[in-house]
Amino acid sequence: QEQLVESGGGVVRAGESLRLSCAASGRAFTPYAMGWFRQAPGKEREFVSCISRSGGTSYYADFAKGRFTGSRDNAKNTAYLQMNSLKPEDTAVYYCAAGPGICTFSKNAYDYWGQGTQVTVSS
Repeated sequence: QEQLVESGGGVVRAGESLRLSCAASGRAFTPYAMGWFRQAPGKEREFVSCISRSGGTSYYADFAKGRFTGSRDNAKNTAYLQMNSLKPEDTAVYYCAAGPGICTFSKNAYDYWGQGTQVTVSS
């Protein structure tokens, strides 16, 4: 059974960093683009970042540009999201997802989802 499991969330202060991991199992996710989304209380789930199958191309939401960096290690079937200079408005549950071969901003295009990991940033 295909499964994505996020880890690395936690409680940090503004300006600090976190590195989220997304471990895939049940199949090789090499053919899939790996996306990151987040959902704050009372808000829609929104796109954060996506990395292509090879890891050679990444896309970011405007709020993530310059602060967040996506990567993947296909040998380990794992994707990562390095988040620096965190702000209180980054507080949300962060989800990883595996989608079509090319990156897309639409959450509806992703086939597999993790359970999410909570990120809380205090001021």
